[in-house]
Amino acid sequence: MAEVGEIIEGCRLPVLRRNQDNEDEWPLAEILSVKDISGRKLFYVHYIDFNKRLDEWVTHERLDLKKIQFPKKEAKTPTKNGLPGSRPGSPEREVKRKVEVVSPATPVPSETAPASVFPQNGSARRAVAAQPGRKRKSNCLGTDEDSQDSSDGIPSAPRMTGSLVSDRSHDDIVTRMKNIECIELGRHRLKPWYFSPYPQELTTLPVLYLCEFCLKYGRSLKCLQRHLTKCDLRHPPGNEIYRKGTISFFEIDGRKNKSYSQNLCLLAKCFLDHKTLYYDTDPFLFYVMTEYDCKGFHIVGYFSKEKESTEDYNVACILTLPPYQRRGYGKLLIEFSYELSKVEGKTGTPEKPLSDLGLLSYRSYWSQTILEILMGLKSESGERPQITINEISEITSIKKEDVISTLQYLNLINYYKGQYILTLSEDIVDGHERAMLKRLLRIDSKCLHFTPKDWSKRGKHTKGGGAEDSFTRRGQAW
Repeated sequence: MAEVGEIIEGCRLPVLRRNQDNEDEWPLAEILSVKDISGRKLFYVHYIDFNKRLDEWVTHERLDLKKIQFPKKEAKTPTKNGLPGSRPGSPEREVKRKVEVVSPATPVPSETAPASVFPQNGSARRAVAAQPGRKRKSNCLGTDEDSQDSSDGIPSAPRMTGSLVSDRSHDDIVTRMKNIECIELGRHRLKPWYFSPYPQELTTLPVLYLCEFCLKYGRSLKCLQRHLTKCDLRHPPGNEIYRKGTISFFEIDGRKNKSYSQNLCLLAKCFLDHKTLYYDTDPFLFYVMTEYDCKGFHIVGYFSKEKESTEDYNVACILTLPPYQRRGYGKLLIEFSYELSKVEGKTGTPEKPLSDLGLLSYRSYWSQTILEILMGLKSESGERPQITINEISEITSIKKEDVISTLQYLNLINYYKGQYILTLSEDIVDGHERAMLKRLLRIDSKCLHFTPKDWSKRGKHTKGGGAEDSFTRRGQAW
């Protein structure tokens, strides 16, 4: 059995942890870092095949030293042109793209074929007819929660144009480790899930204090209290474009409110692993959802979008803060993004890749929205009701590729008497009705006061240079 002093970075061994059922388990983990505090060694572990948000510091008592696997020495291997090269990295360090291929037999509706109701097994089921035609190259959304494929099923290269963009080229040992222990934001204390490039001197603090209204950060509660006596904000900067009950949305221009936007990105990065702080916020709009009480408008979540998107993206990044998750706010953010697209007269889609939680939320929203349309169809003159993929897309502002992929995910597409149809089984209908009963938060379009801007006539917005550390040089602390 190995000794504690022999454990180094790169070792793999089982580590004791509690699962969701509060039961002990020993998953395999990799040692990412070792530190010594007052003569006591701590080990930062990443559980293999688990999300990085579960990474943590552990003591040696939780390590199974009998089954330790020491890292192999780096070996030089020849490359294709005969030049030496380093060996491939460990499997979890490489960016892999999973593509689930749809077999040729998988029916795919055309975008203009009408819909109809078709009786099957003695009961009437709504059905969308579709003509056989092109084959899809692959499924839109994988079936496992961590799938981050593009919505048309074809893996695309990360787009390097945003305040938060996907970029694994800098996925080194530093950015793989959480660097902030705890964040105090208003009445909530948040445990970050991932690395965020706050100033190095703040990463050793037990708690990082944020003003919940301007999101500036400080090192102590005393600093926060002093700041609050000077901070005039009681809501996000920008224009309030929606209010119903206690829920409000504020539109924030990343150019006009740069400090707030950058601080928002720093906070969001604590909970978004698939994005990296990279470019300036000037080309972006930020839509912040708040909950109102007597003390002000408290941030619940947000999404950002490009002022001008050539790829029909209506969301760049989207996040519900952990204290508000699993309460319907994520779906409300998504619904609001599509409500803006309806006012703009466009169809939209979120920028890929999505996080695992984002993928689940979008998949659920698309399913409920499309089923709501199909179940609301009325027959005319005894004829089966009809609708096309294009019409569903126009009504919902969901991009056609996302409509088709959702129909495939729900397994609604069938082939009958020479045409493709979409059938809604009783299980699908019952499940949808139960889900909609639980969905209490909805966007009311009458409460939206939003006028789209033509950003192409307002001059080009230059993307700021610099990388992650550019956010720490602009006076965002107090």
